[in-house]
Amino acid sequence: MQTRLLTRNIDEVDAESLVVLCFEKADAQAPLMPELVRTANERTNGWIAEIYQTGEFAGKPFEMALLHRPAGLPAKRLLAIGCGSQEKFTAADLRKITGAALRSLKARASRDICIALDSAFASPEFVSAAVEGAILGDFEPDQRKTDPKKTEKAVDTFSLVIPNANGSVTESAFNRGVLLAESQNFARALVNEPANVLTPSQLAESARAMAAEQGLECEILDRARMAELGMGALLAVAQGSTQPPALIILRYRPSRDTSGVHLGLVGKGVTFDSGGISIKPSEGMEKMKYDMAGAAAVLGAMRAIAQLKPSIQVTALVPTVENMVSGSSQRPGDIITSLSGKTIEVLNTDAEGRLILADAITYASRLGCTHLVDAATLTGAIVVALGHIHVGAFTNDEAFLERVLGAARMEGEKMWPMPLDDDYKDYLKSAFADIPNVGGRWGGAITAAMFLKEFVEDKPWVHLDIAGTAWLDDAKPFMSKGPSGVGVRTLAQLAASW
Repeated sequence: MQTRLLTRNIDEVDAESLVVLCFEKADAQAPLMPELVRTANERTNGWIAEIYQTGEFAGKPFEMALLHRPAGLPAKRLLAIGCGSQEKFTAADLRKITGAALRSLKARASRDICIALDSAFASPEFVSAAVEGAILGDFEPDQRKTDPKKTEKAVDTFSLVIPNANGSVTESAFNRGVLLAESQNFARALVNEPANVLTPSQLAESARAMAAEQGLECEILDRARMAELGMGALLAVAQGSTQPPALIILRYRPSRDTSGVHLGLVGKGVTFDSGGISIKPSEGMEKMKYDMAGAAAVLGAMRAIAQLKPSIQVTALVPTVENMVSGSSQRPGDIITSLSGKTIEVLNTDAEGRLILADAITYASRLGCTHLVDAATLTGAIVVALGHIHVGAFTNDEAFLERVLGAARMEGEKMWPMPLDDDYKDYLKSAFADIPNVGGRWGGAITAAMFLKEFVEDKPWVHLDIAGTAWLDDAKPFMSKGPSGVGVRTLAQLAASW
């Protein structure tokens, strides 16, 4: 889909579909009717005011009314989309609104879609969000379908029209939105691949190809090199699969680095999780291809970071494995030695993500990372705690957590701080090793984070448990069913705004 930024009036926009943003409690005379809506209302002989007055349309979020061949406008269709309260309207809301508008018109086979943005919403954060929403809304999880009809409703062109745009500032914000959304869709496409296609080796090759395209340094550690280093926790998870593991390392180096900050991004890359010998129930196991969504988020963020060019050094580490059942699988009761030297009693082979992250986190510290963020579909317990709305955020450093949460708020990704008191360490005790890989029944998301904390040492660190937010079981008005790409924008913003 081609994207364009237009600086012209809506009565000069010759598009298949023109979209205007409408709010609640508006009529032809009310101040809540934005300028562009007033213009569209005048050109259509009061159509917008009429649908408010008849009750056909009230401006509630995602409510839509469509007018074909609007008199007075060159566009072939005019879509009024509800945005809720104008006073409470945020860039995060706009991102969803533009996604919903595009998806609705796309379903009606509109190939040329233009969304008009009023001057009240022409600031950089709104401009970026508007184009992000459209690009994210355009993504479909049907990349493996062969039906030729799927292209019949493809959108060719999306345009954002802002009559009084602020030149280079607006263009810069627009371009930023494009690269963030495309990076998020890059991550979504990775997560969407089936496990027989996206093996650990293929994930490594995809990362290598992206790094070459974006000018990032890339290093792939194979099984032999990881064994030489002593990554016993990562290799123990991989030993049950015929697919070889890998540790993907991507490096971004700024042209001039005087900050002394070296941000490490670690992403869980389990390309398929059967649970191992502690096998998962068959119901829903097909979704376990998404257990590398943390890896995808980190790779997507690095794709964006390479183009945003922040002033700090950023290194991504993606440990990638398959967790399978075989005669060589690790067993409950096994004791393994991690890269840090700590011994781990494996009580549950389905708690494998924390094992591969432990070695990657240790290695990140050895590479000189001063601050660490990991993203992982780590626990079902976080879904019990927060549902499918918020990412769970854990930390050993409140100031660093606030920096991450600030980036999340800027990008409209919902994250919620979770406790990590030292008292929870009492749930992680083993008579036979330094630490078990699971605690008891209670506080599972917290004990998983507490396990990771044991390998962070004294580095400022944030753990993002994205298990409840990385996959949509049902389509939203603004986004398709399947992978969400959560975390990409937050991690990119964290680096870019340092």
